[in-house]
Amino acid sequence: MKASPKVLWLNWRDIKNPDAGGAEVFEHEVAKRLVERGWDITLFSSRFQGCVPEDELDGVKIIRGGGRFQVYREAKDYTLAHLSEFDFIVDEINTRPFLTPKYVRNKPILALIHQLAKEYWFYETPWPISWVGYHYLERAWLRHYFGVKTITVSESTRADLTNLGFRDVHVVPEGLSVSVANTIPVKEKDPTLVFLGRLKRVKQPDHAIRAYKVIRSKCPEARLWILGDGYLRAELEKENVAGVEIKGRVTDSEKVQLISRAHILLFPAVREGFGLSIIEANARGTPAVGYNVPGVRDAIKDKETGLLVEPDNWHEMAEKALTLLQDTQLRESLAARSIQWARTMSWDTTATRVSEVTHYAGWS
Repeated sequence: MKASPKVLWLNWRDIKNPDAGGAEVFEHEVAKRLVERGWDITLFSSRFQGCVPEDELDGVKIIRGGGRFQVYREAKDYTLAHLSEFDFIVDEINTRPFLTPKYVRNKPILALIHQLAKEYWFYETPWPISWVGYHYLERAWLRHYFGVKTITVSESTRADLTNLGFRDVHVVPEGLSVSVANTIPVKEKDPTLVFLGRLKRVKQPDHAIRAYKVIRSKCPEARLWILGDGYLRAELEKENVAGVEIKGRVTDSEKVQLISRAHILLFPAVREGFGLSIIEANARGTPAVGYNVPGVRDAIKDKETGLLVEPDNWHEMAEKALTLLQDTQLRESLAARSIQWARTMSWDTTATRVSEVTHYAGWS
């Protein structure tokens, strides 16, 4: 093997895409560190309004082709035309895969999948596509990867993949881009809750608002900040709930400031690969109350760094959040351990683990 591998990384979005999420943060934070260690990485992703077809960011070369749906065909054409130039392929899967095992020959493939779609089909796609996707498409697509070396980010997703038929799955923990506080930061004077995530159905920001309404009925001075943007924003703003402030997309520095000042993070997602937003809040001494679903249960250590509640039960979420607001000693105990938990996360460690899985560790 070469000391400086040349890698083609396929993902439907890059970090500059306005719709980039946690998967793209993982991709970029890992790729740029591997480039620093001598790797040569080309990322192929989709185009978006205002983008340039070829770009470079932190040493990672970016080629953009096709839109949200056309990117898969464009990526295949690019891969086949340039396959001889690369040592191996990283196929990052976000619901729909690039299906590289069907057309890449004589080159290693590393699959990267943060989570299965599963329930996402019913939240984010119309019927009958949702029914076909849930019962047929996902398994039909992913069966091509059952024998491919695969990286995922949590034990929950490893279990899902193994149950589906994957045979070679490696868990690589997420890193953390938020600075970890040395002590619990000074919180707001009034009880303050925060929701952090994209405003889309699978994140269920409406459940955070429902829980907040219950909390406010018993704690009138409580407030809720919603950090994030998405297609549900207008609908949520129409509710005009007293005490709720929808701040939309904020800068990284604003995010750190706000999650530092909040007392509790509400995290009512349907499922996650790994709840990275939870760890970001933890890093600033803010424990989370979240649904006990895959990915979230990996990020929240129940009764140690936060509290898990029954899925879709915003009443229980409200009750647990109220308990933490009223019990300062318990909340600060969880906050202190949250900081310790966040301190174990590092993108440097994540990049090292990726290189170990690919057998290129120590070749930089």
